[in-house]
Amino acid sequence: MSQITLSFPDGNSRDYPAGVTAAEVAESIAPSLAKKAISASLDGRHIDLAWPIDASGEITINTLKDEEPALELIRHDFAHVMARAVQEIWPDVKVTIGPVRDYGWFYDFDRAEPFTPEDLGRIEAKMKQIIAARDPVRTEVWDRDRAIAYYKERGEPFKLELIDRIPEGEDLRMYWHGDWQDLCRGPHLQHTGQLPADAFKLTHVAGAYWLGDSDRPMLQRIYGIAFRNKADLKAHLTMLEEAAKRDHRKLGREMELFHFQEEAPGMVFWHPNGWTIYRELEAYMRRRLIRAGYKEIKTPQVVDRVLWEKSGHWEAYRENMFIVEVDEEGAKEKRINALKPMNCPCHVQVYNQGLKSYRDLPLRLAEFGSCHRYESSGSMHGLMRVRGFVQDDAHIFCTEDQIETECARFLDLLGSVYSDLGFQKFDIKLSTRPETRVGSDEIWDKAESALEAAILKVRNDFTIDPGEGAFYGPKLDFKLTDAIGREWQCGTFQADFNLPVRLDAEYIGEDGGKHRPVMLHRAILGSFERFLGILIENYAGKLPLWLAPRQVVVASIVSDADDYVHQVVDRLRAAGLRAEPDTRNEKINYKVREHSVGKVPAILAIGMKEVEAGTVSLRRLDSQGSRTLSLEDVVAELSAEAAPPDLRG
Repeated sequence: MSQITLSFPDGNSRDYPAGVTAAEVAESIAPSLAKKAISASLDGRHIDLAWPIDASGEITINTLKDEEPALELIRHDFAHVMARAVQEIWPDVKVTIGPVRDYGWFYDFDRAEPFTPEDLGRIEAKMKQIIAARDPVRTEVWDRDRAIAYYKERGEPFKLELIDRIPEGEDLRMYWHGDWQDLCRGPHLQHTGQLPADAFKLTHVAGAYWLGDSDRPMLQRIYGIAFRNKADLKAHLTMLEEAAKRDHRKLGREMELFHFQEEAPGMVFWHPNGWTIYRELEAYMRRRLIRAGYKEIKTPQVVDRVLWEKSGHWEAYRENMFIVEVDEEGAKEKRINALKPMNCPCHVQVYNQGLKSYRDLPLRLAEFGSCHRYESSGSMHGLMRVRGFVQDDAHIFCTEDQIETECARFLDLLGSVYSDLGFQKFDIKLSTRPETRVGSDEIWDKAESALEAAILKVRNDFTIDPGEGAFYGPKLDFKLTDAIGREWQCGTFQADFNLPVRLDAEYIGEDGGKHRPVMLHRAILGSFERFLGILIENYAGKLPLWLAPRQVVVASIVSDADDYVHQVVDRLRAAGLRAEPDTRNEKINYKVREHSVGKVPAILAIGMKEVEAGTVSLRRLDSQGSRTLSLEDVVAELSAEAAPPDLRG
């Protein structure tokens, strides 16, 4: 029998017969390790303990202490155990697929009757019984004919279709959790008892078309979440409760910021309060870009398909574009245009006007560009995923030698903006060359090295995502962490050697010859709409004073104070504050409560005592007490606080 050599994380290695399993490797190291083992990683590939290993490589034995592989297996096995529980309770239900997702999994079922909340409780109880049984998990590789016959006999049409989609020659791996079987690529745990019975929860049911196709059957999708232990589950459920309180859609109604309606799906109707926040954020970003050396432009929203064909978007992005057909006078056929889904090709058109020299580079062109992309109705979610949005988009045209410097400048700007907006923590991911790409390896080497060197000038805690770069160049992605620990991907920085060639962008070099510029795509916020949703949820609607749409409400305690209320409002407005009076015939406690729901940061209460003394009573949002200040002092205090962070002394 041939031998293979397996290397371990500590640098040691051992020889084993070819075909040895990871479980046998773990046993050879220590029986205690074999008992705790849940899977293995072989040359970076996650494998099942039961799979044979036929070639030498680097191996790591995983246990529940290894968070990433442990969570993947736990959630994957929970999906199978849930599907088994469903079929044990309702044998006529047909099963489909159950992938792992963020924090948990889902599984789609074909069932005539809708699942109810009570049903979820029954399924959870059955799952706990299966876990307690400690049923073994086993796997076999079957040929295609055997698998087809098996599922035909059991009347599982969805599994038969999945087999048709698996390429010829690829293994069909069958897994059993006890006596229940599923088609799955694995890996899985060794037995159901390795699942933490107190660390999972079924959350909700939703409809989902089979394979996401609206022409296919509508299925029922059950979602679940799972963690390694009860404490992690409890922490996540607490976070979900807090997230529900912060839901920007709920706060949008309470604060009268925006709404959506069926006549314009995925398009935002901004109300005065919401549009105020939008304008303040846009003004702040415009000032930051001007200081950073960007020149603002504006490009058309409707562009002929010819440009999209040249850029490559028509072929790669057509299904996400809104098409506009125009009957041109005297034309034999309609002219096909599209609402722009992105700004890049239009920015190249601005660059191409007039001859450019190396002395003109880098040229930084910025646009708050209105874009439209088709999103399915099921994927849209408030401001977070819309069909019409504005990007804080910019493109830097530069030489190859300028990539590193421009990237470093951008990282400084991005970090400063995020800090100003209340996000102190963000992560950076460097995505490198994919298998399918344009450009030479030499150019890719240069671009990747430049981006990595630029990051290291600012910070050294970044991760590399191999093979996930764009086809035209490597990219950086930036993930913010909000007040309750959620991550949001917002900013991006991409090096593009392809589009300048496709759209014939050039500059005259120092040698007098023509050269192609590098095009750096970059965004800080991403889309204004989505970022505003993130901001609203991060602050739970309690925006800093400079962004708050209603900064100050001056409320009368008695009607005799109304004249003074209006004098105070006038003084605040003269100082540049967004102030409004509330002289309704309501009790002051009612007014305070109502404006607190609307997340007004400052409420000035005025009664006759304040009128006679020329003072105001200042109450801050969420504060139980109040302070009495002179009118001049409160104007000075609020004015200083309301200054945008980039304009403060």
